[in-house]
Amino acid sequence: MISVKKEGIILAETELEFENEGVLNPAIMQEGNTVHVFYRAVRKGNYSTLGYAKLEGPLKLVQRNKEPIMVPSTEDEIHGIEDPRIVKIDTVYYLTYCAFNGINALGSYATSVNLIDFEKKGLLVPRVTYKEFKSLTECHGTLNEKYERFHIQNNIIEDIKNNPEKEVLLWDKNLVFFPRVIDNKFTFLHRIKPDIQIVSVNNIQDLTKEFWNDYLLHIHDHIVMTSKHKQEISYIGGGCPPFETKEGWLIIYHGVHDTSEGYVYSACAALLDLENPKKEIARLPYTLFKPDLSYEIYGYVDNVVFPTGTSFFDDRLYIYYGAADKRIAVASVNLEELIEELLKFKIENND
Repeated sequence: MISVKKEGIILAETELEFENEGVLNPAIMQEGNTVHVFYRAVRKGNYSTLGYAKLEGPLKLVQRNKEPIMVPSTEDEIHGIEDPRIVKIDTVYYLTYCAFNGINALGSYATSVNLIDFEKKGLLVPRVTYKEFKSLTECHGTLNEKYERFHIQNNIIEDIKNNPEKEVLLWDKNLVFFPRVIDNKFTFLHRIKPDIQIVSVNNIQDLTKEFWNDYLLHIHDHIVMTSKHKQEISYIGGGCPPFETKEGWLIIYHGVHDTSEGYVYSACAALLDLENPKKEIARLPYTLFKPDLSYEIYGYVDNVVFPTGTSFFDDRLYIYYGAADKRIAVASVNLEELIEELLKFKIENND
């Protein structure tokens, strides 16, 4: 088994109004020895904005803003901007996040050229109801029954009951770009429970309603990862932006297991093919790390480690994660050892 070091908490909630409930799930952008941290800041009442902090090296805090760097400004995100990730493609930074309006949780994005000024671009994922999703996806075969269970029983029925005047859409979140174009295409992961899906387009403007209708008609072709092991048996979701290695794209994602004590969120690892990331090369059959420390077990939501960003220093990959939806912590692993371990569990005959 791979050895993982828990480095501890680097950011916790403060008395500032915008982050007095918790800080969690940070987007990480490393530039040389500097690590930029764009984190979800939650105020009482569960309203989220994005805070900003700066590290020198992987762990040393040198700056933390006293005001949010990004706040809700549209109806789609009126209740919060949540769970950011960030990558740099060529000269542009792409910051993705979950826009939450109190009912719907949908992947959105903003761009920047300086990490200071961000221009919101709006929702990137389809705006469809579950009924529309079901009608499209079942044209070419039956989906895993978990799709209906999660989207009907767990949120849509209750949302319709409690908010009959609002449009209830299919939740589509955990939007994560690959940090370069692949075969001249923008590529990103997203998550419609319970699987991780993948999208590749020549231009982001191609993501029209017609595109998404055709995509959903053939959704079986776009499911890149589905649950396999005990620690992810309930569902899985995107985590950190893919990290490029010579053996493949390293994917640090979250796996969820429904236990007698509720859902347990763990950090998991897999490899995808460099030039065809629809192809999964390998996956650890056990957790990379799981909640086992007090600050991971007890919090706003218990038993959660939720990885969302990485940095790389001195042969070690530092993984930044939300701990129990309350604080931000870091774990580290030797990158070469992790890749070697993953390759012990290569997936055969995966063409």
